[in-house]
Amino acid sequence: MDTQHRAQARARAREEAAELAAQGIVGTALTWVDNAGLTRVKAVPTARLEHAAQWGVGMSPVFDVFLVDDSMTTSRHIGGPDGDLRLFPDLDRLTPLAAQPRWAWAPADRYDVSGQEHPVCQRRFAHRMAERARERGLGVLMGFETEWVVATADATEPEPRYPTAGPAYGMSRLVDLSDYLADVLDALQAQQVEVLQIHPEYAQGQFEVSVAPADPVGAADLAVLVRQTIRGVSAQHGLAPSFAPVVTPDTVGNGGHLHLSLWQGERDLCRDGDGPCGMTATSEAFLAGVLRALPALLAIGAPSPASYLRLEPSRWAGAYQCWGLENREAALRFVAGAPEDPSGANAEVKCVDQAANPYLLTGAVIAAGLAGLDSGLTLPPPVAGDPVHEGHEQRLPTSLPAALEHFDASDTLREALGDPLFESIAAVRRAEAELFEGASPRDIAAATRWRY
Repeated sequence: MDTQHRAQARARAREEAAELAAQGIVGTALTWVDNAGLTRVKAVPTARLEHAAQWGVGMSPVFDVFLVDDSMTTSRHIGGPDGDLRLFPDLDRLTPLAAQPRWAWAPADRYDVSGQEHPVCQRRFAHRMAERARERGLGVLMGFETEWVVATADATEPEPRYPTAGPAYGMSRLVDLSDYLADVLDALQAQQVEVLQIHPEYAQGQFEVSVAPADPVGAADLAVLVRQTIRGVSAQHGLAPSFAPVVTPDTVGNGGHLHLSLWQGERDLCRDGDGPCGMTATSEAFLAGVLRALPALLAIGAPSPASYLRLEPSRWAGAYQCWGLENREAALRFVAGAPEDPSGANAEVKCVDQAANPYLLTGAVIAAGLAGLDSGLTLPPPVAGDPVHEGHEQRLPTSLPAALEHFDASDTLREALGDPLFESIAAVRRAEAELFEGASPRDIAAATRWRY
């Protein structure tokens, strides 16, 4: 980060701070997401935003080896009390928070004290992978679905209590919480987040909101912003949201499905070809690369022992390594899109959840897709129906240690992530697997229910 960039950031932040102060905003939350999938924060008063934009805000690198319970592990490159980093707010994403009226938010990139990119900065990794795609002439649009279960705010109770008993996808559930959901919509709209739909989901007290696609880093930023907006609105209503992979065992959990589409300029590569379901050869090879990498990608996209309580067959979780046209049981679902919707074609990665760091997930999916292009892959035949009834044998890993074996063996992901980030992710996964070794599903669910 050179002197000119710092001076420009300071001048921009001075203007932004004046605007924030005029709106009565007293502080800005600077967030990053760690390898355990938790959003961490440091905040600065509005008057210090200018300084933060120029010089950053100090933070220890040890958070890259924090676990979900706030204990720590270590890795070859990261660990221990030594060292310091600087958080730099992305002022292009600076957003006044509608559900926290005196606060603003900005995602942060992490650099070392000399101004060099921190090699374990997950957001910068997503930037690098998006740039790799652009260098290949590919534009990637992505969007996350956010599912959550809303309960009464007493997190000390052994089991959650729900403010609605309405059925799955039931209108009565929307009526019961209409003021709450309207406030979620109002807050997102005030933050200029384009909502595509919001609705009750399958599990008790569960809802989903989908937002418009964005560039890969922007999609991950939105995933963070949407979740924290729901958290803020929930607090105003005396409610608590859980974004955990499972809230109670033996029920449908919260997914964090990732949609993606590929473009070359104005050309939609998911629907402008003569390959499977109308996709181009480029799109087919990219998606075949993602499909091939899914067992290793689970260590990023389904990173918690709780993830494997969700990833069960016949729950629309995508437990089998297969793809299909509009098949909600396939790990990779292809959506052809309606003819009248020129940008509706996309692929959905269904086997991932919200314990995942969204920056790691967007970047890793791009890396896997580009590797599919390099290998000239083609997709196997699509699967119709529930794979468990069709005798499909390619079940995805059923535990975190099993997924970690595939991750450790992935040259594609190691090269893309770089050794410091790759090894710190692996260290956190091993430590969390050991943390919950021998624990019952109920204990795992209880320990992670309110962490995400």
